[in-house]
Amino acid sequence: MDKIAVLIPCYNEEKTIAKVIKDTKAALPEAVVYVYDNNSTDQTAELARRQGAVVRKEYMQGKGNVIRRMFREIDAQCYIMVDGDDTYPMEFAPKMVDKVLSHNADMVVGDRLSSTYFEENKRPFHNMGNSVVKASINHLFGSEVKDIMTGFRAFSYGFVKTFPVLSKGFEIETEMTIHAVYNHMQIDNVIVEYRDRPEGSVSKLNTYADGFRVLGTIFRLYRDYKPFGFFSLLSALLAIVAILFFVPVLLEFLETGLVLKFPTLIVCGFVMMAAIQSFFAGLILSNMATKSRRDFEYRFTRVCEEERCKKQEETCR
Repeated sequence: MDKIAVLIPCYNEEKTIAKVIKDTKAALPEAVVYVYDNNSTDQTAELARRQGAVVRKEYMQGKGNVIRRMFREIDAQCYIMVDGDDTYPMEFAPKMVDKVLSHNADMVVGDRLSSTYFEENKRPFHNMGNSVVKASINHLFGSEVKDIMTGFRAFSYGFVKTFPVLSKGFEIETEMTIHAVYNHMQIDNVIVEYRDRPEGSVSKLNTYADGFRVLGTIFRLYRDYKPFGFFSLLSALLAIVAILFFVPVLLEFLETGLVLKFPTLIVCGFVMMAAIQSFFAGLILSNMATKSRRDFEYRFTRVCEEERCKKQEETCR
């Protein structure tokens, strides 16, 4: 088991990967640097090897797939995840490591939005998207995470080995954040500086396509993690629609004693039934989510015990 593992997912980052590895070794000389090449067509893998990084391949395209492979294969007391595009200064990494190793943090967020992000980032829709995602998650899940989409994070062994990676692409950061918030893990924020990509380095993030995927991930995870809130809202909307269309029919009946819009009345009845079903579906799924949470706590405890055993084995060697 490594004490500190630095995880760098890469796809065509030959312009910056050598500098990122150099900066990492200067900031964390005791760390093992892992570069996972995601089908790069340039010299990313070769340049990483020359700098002394452990280079491995992930053939399934997408950042989420790379993170899944990393988390499966690497055992460490503390993990640092950073992008290979040299947008995050590595001098902030020791503070993030300290939060995990000495202050029991499960996830440490490298907070760009509280420092230089909005000045350095030249893509206005990225700025707006980060703000929207941050506000949405903090409101829906009652959290206070300062930067949802940052690619600079630190993790504990317990987080890495219990995090179910479902996303394939850039929505992985959103999924990580919601998982940690929902399961009451300790999340710390470290304000880090951000610098835009150097000239010649191209972002792989598609502003619109990946933005909609992130919003879809928030929607899906809110439904899965907060089913009572989701289905109660759906139930309320259906009930309001049913009542709005039923009121004119009722008023007409009170005035004339006749029901002249039977189709509307029938549809209102079915919509109200759907509202009632949604409410009870939310109750049932909420109980199932509570059970899933209890199961997670049991798994998390077992993983923490496993980590302690591995530490003792390392000490005995």
